[in-house]
Amino acid sequence: MTNRERAMNILHYKPADRLPAVHFGYWQELLEEWADQKKIPRELAEKNYDGSDKDRELDKRIGWDFNWATKEGMQRGLYPEFEFKILENLPDGSQRVQNRVGLIERIKPGIDSIPSEDDYQLKDREAFETIYKPKMQYMPERIDFEFYKHFNETRLPDRPVGLEIGSVLGDIRNMTSVVGMSYLIYDEDEELFADIVDTYADMQYKCVEAVLGTGAKFDFAHFWEDICFKNGPLIAPALFEGLCAKHYKKRTALCRKYGIDIISLDCDGVVESLLPIWFENGVNTMFPIEVGIWGDQFEKARNTFGKGMLGVGGMDKTALRKDKAAVDAEIERMKHLVSLGGFIPCPDHRLMPGTKFELVQYYAEQIKKINL
Repeated sequence: MTNRERAMNILHYKPADRLPAVHFGYWQELLEEWADQKKIPRELAEKNYDGSDKDRELDKRIGWDFNWATKEGMQRGLYPEFEFKILENLPDGSQRVQNRVGLIERIKPGIDSIPSEDDYQLKDREAFETIYKPKMQYMPERIDFEFYKHFNETRLPDRPVGLEIGSVLGDIRNMTSVVGMSYLIYDEDEELFADIVDTYADMQYKCVEAVLGTGAKFDFAHFWEDICFKNGPLIAPALFEGLCAKHYKKRTALCRKYGIDIISLDCDGVVESLLPIWFENGVNTMFPIEVGIWGDQFEKARNTFGKGMLGVGGMDKTALRKDKAAVDAEIERMKHLVSLGGFIPCPDHRLMPGTKFELVQYYAEQIKKINL
């Protein structure tokens, strides 16, 4: 069987000869660390993107079958983007910058981490109507039609390939910051926030419709959100449902119209209170199922939603920084989740600095041995 056949069969409750060993990429600092340790050639640490030639070469060296985050997309964000500007160089070596979505944040050059949010520009209706709304419109330039015209002949045949279908709230949170989003919703103008969500979602729907209309075929569709943290969602579930549910329903229905029946969503943190909203509106696959300090969330979801809820992920990546005993314990936990069906283990996020190369090789070898 090909890895594509293995993965699609497992997620459709059909027989497969074995589990595929899949991952979700790496932090750039880890690749540089491995290059410093002579574990990989320096060139494999440079510009190594999901599904790229370098990524696939690293798969071979480690023993992975493929990177699950192999996806295609479109220009689904602000267009044109804001100009990236360095506003201030700070004494500690950090910089105060305007990023590509207009957020003012503090970053440390050369370090890939979550920035500190300083200020935001999407504060009122005037800013929305004059600055942001014009950047949230559909236009053909957002789609590489020539690429998708030939996609079915040129796509990687040995793995599932997904289509990124956007974000209903997560991208907007990136534009406003968590604090700014909270003020917009609760202290400023809920009607304005609804207009922002609707405008942005309508543009992304048209982008997805345009790509699928080219005839390009995909194995799954994927949302990105990241709107939860360790204590739950950043927005009240009832308000989230009122603002966002219709957009998930519309976009997932479009995907199913074009034959895509696996629709995943990436949201870190504790997602339990938002899962019913996503599931009822067409999302049926959890990815990457971050374990965090709160533990496994997939089995709870399966018990709640039944076999209609699929999963890819759920393996605590921090075990790969420890020792074989920790990795073996995770593999034992994965055996149980695999036995539920419709589940493929995968480290629960990008592998971070301190991850041990030999332990990753060991995990990739052992995960293939789990009986289906």
